[in-house]
Amino acid sequence: MPLTVAVQMDPLAGLNIAGDSTFALMLSAQARGHRLFHYLAEDLTYSDGHLWAKAHPVTVQRVAGDHFRFGEPVTLDLGDKADVVLMRQDPPFDLGYITATHLLERIADRTLVVNDPASVRNAPEKVFVLDYAHFMPPTLVTRSLEEARAFLDTHGVIVVKPLHGNGGKAIFKVERDGANLSALIEVFNMTWREPHMIQAFLPDVAKGDKRIVLVDGEIAGAINRLPGEGEIRSNLAVGGSAVKTELTDTERAICAELGPELKRRGLIFVGIDVIGGKWLTEINVTSPTGIVAIERFDGTDVAGMIWDAIEARLG
Repeated sequence: MPLTVAVQMDPLAGLNIAGDSTFALMLSAQARGHRLFHYLAEDLTYSDGHLWAKAHPVTVQRVAGDHFRFGEPVTLDLGDKADVVLMRQDPPFDLGYITATHLLERIADRTLVVNDPASVRNAPEKVFVLDYAHFMPPTLVTRSLEEARAFLDTHGVIVVKPLHGNGGKAIFKVERDGANLSALIEVFNMTWREPHMIQAFLPDVAKGDKRIVLVDGEIAGAINRLPGEGEIRSNLAVGGSAVKTELTDTERAICAELGPELKRRGLIFVGIDVIGGKWLTEINVTSPTGIVAIERFDGTDVAGMIWDAIEARLG
């Protein structure tokens, strides 16, 4: 049965359609006969038990520069007229993002929201992962320069990053002499009110940072992201490159432990990051990516797997 699918995301005009996971999901939904609507998170309105958005009916095609066509905007009641809402706007995971989850939670008993908004709110990428600390590198969450210095003394070389950052932004390597650590913590403390994440530096990052995609708790595929020249960051958004990969036994064990909990929480599309075949660093639930590259290397239709999972939940 055709579904009405509302896609809450960033403006379509700026997408890199060659690698964008949301665009791949939209193409897959359209191929199944589902009706697509596009709106921005800032367009949400709530009143008297109803949540709606000014949404554009949209069709998509894989033609760069001519990849979408909007129809006339409509007032779309997301609780009564939509079957599925894809919550796919990019972070930052700020109060605007959190407010959108609160609003969408009010219709989650009538409309399937992917990923589940309450679970997204309760599982920030670098906080949820702390539940699986036995798979993580040594990690400190703090605003304290004193604690950061003690951690550096213990681990020699460290990485400092914002707790709610995304896309590889503002990740700094601090060498064992700690020459810039105090200035860095000062800048972080002025920029962000929350604590920061500090981890032991993993030299294996030079061999790549693996993105593993799970669909409804099951492994769908993976890519290895290699850092660019002179970089420690492997994120594709900051110049990393994707290559074909296989999973290690430890990575499969990580997925086996996470899978049932992801499924229980309604986190249908999740991307986890693993370094060195064994170190879990993030569990991405807000707007995970990677499915286009997986299909390119392995031929796996991950977008189709996600829609299979969505349709199964709708019965």
